Amino acid sequence: MKPYLIALDLDGTLLKGDKTISPFTKDVIRRAIDTGHFVVIATGRPYRASSMYYEELGLATPIVNFNGAFVHHPRQPSWGMHHYPLPLAIVKDIVEISESYGIKNMMAEVLDDVYFHQHDEVLLDIVRLGNPTVEIGDLRRSLGKDPTSVLVYTDDDHIERIQSHLANVYANVIHQRRWSEPWHVIEIIRHGVHKAAGLKQVADYFGIPRERVIAFGDEDNDLEMIDWAGLGVAMGNAIEPLKTIADDVAKTNEEDGVGVYLQDLLRL
Repeated sequence: MKPYLIALDLDGTLLKGDKTISPFTKDVIRRAIDTGHFVVIATGRPYRASSMYYEELGLATPIVNFNGAFVHHPRQPSWGMHHYPLPLAIVKDIVEISESYGIKNMMAEVLDDVYFHQHDEVLLDIVRLGNPTVEIGDLRRSLGKDPTSVLVYTDDDHIERIQSHLANVYANVIHQRRWSEPWHVIEIIRHGVHKAAGLKQVADYFGIPRERVIAFGDEDNDLEMIDWAGLGVAMGNAIEPLKTIADDVAKTNEEDGVGVYLQDLLRL
């Protein structure tokens, strides 16, 4: 069997609700690697919050972080660090209009450095994993580099209005997505950046054609990746739009969906 490139989203896909990888799925993935297939993590998380799963699986491949805004090879620095940040001027512009659009807070990440516009325990809890460097203060002054990603924290009454404004004004500059309930958070990365673009870099590196790329996901930040992959697999717990465009649907993340699917497909 020719080798496949297997791309795994983390939350809601590879990970169970308790943020662990089941022993069964872990064993299947390791057998897939042992038989010559390539496994890569493709996640919206920063590397600091996904490296523990990379190590747990014993991977030796590049990793796609920040939904494609940062792609690098943890075990091979010579592979390069492919970073696609947002223009700093756009972020400062969004801060300027924040009060009139009901934005509660904003957070910017420059790889593993985190900048908060205002102190916020809720958002701090989200980013503490991996022990990042955190700075709190007006982003117009504290942020001196183009950020990898930005989170806009608001409430249910304002989120659609903010998304509409961002789409109308910055459509050709940013790519935005809304987090699932109960979070009223808009995540912003650079226009044209998504998991599919990051995954293509990895596929090209290994010489794997698109038709031999298998991708698993569950949320809207997986849409481009699932659509691009030769075999795009939505989890049983995935959102309906993802299931609609997917080539197939696996069991849920709580039912070892990734492990069961790969075991059957690759005859492991």
